[in-house]
Amino acid sequence: MSATVLVVEDEPGIQELIAYNLRQAGHLPLRAESAEEALRIVKNALPDLVLLDWMLPGASGIELARRLRADERTKAIPIIMLTARSDEQDKVGALETGADDYITKPFSPREMIARIRAVLRRRAPQMTDDPVTIGGLTLDPATHRVSGDGLPINLGPTEFRLLHYLMTHPERVHSRAQLLDQVWGDHVFVEERTVDVHIRRLRKALEPTGKAGLVQTVRGAGYRFSAS
Repeated sequence: MSATVLVVEDEPGIQELIAYNLRQAGHLPLRAESAEEALRIVKNALPDLVLLDWMLPGASGIELARRLRADERTKAIPIIMLTARSDEQDKVGALETGADDYITKPFSPREMIARIRAVLRRRAPQMTDDPVTIGGLTLDPATHRVSGDGLPINLGPTEFRLLHYLMTHPERVHSRAQLLDQVWGDHVFVEERTVDVHIRRLRKALEPTGKAGLVQTVRGAGYRFSAS
């Protein structure tokens, strides 16, 4: 699936090369040349992943990574560090700061895309095209198809995204605010009760296959997807 990737890189040639290869892989690149510019972009809307150069004008990439990890709103954004530093100590330092992966320059575009895919699969599985099957319910992002015990289920686009997120984060309780941020986007201002409306629509669509009970209400907390 298409992911929004914030590229924080001050060298125009490298920035353009990364953006080109991201587009070729079906992703949407956002660009920033400094930590300050990156923070302004993140303030407006959260990216799905940050590709972050170590050496930046002003605040360094390491400082930006620390700030992102320290903020409740941005702490879960996957981060991949880009740097010419290859010493083991530097790699350990980047990972201890909170980076999810580390790519040493020069790197091949194929390696970069593969690492992005691996990090998204681990940290943001809802951004991948991997099929998910739980409790007899199957969702395939690549074909946009959902089935319960082999029977097709028709979902609207919002219900599809909602189900995909819940299925890729099973057994966890999600508040309405968290679901709004993850499914609608934290830059979209809608009432939390909107989530309830779409949960009802989702359950209604799942009822004919007997899978509505997989989407559970946790009183006073939110919703959970569980096969148990």
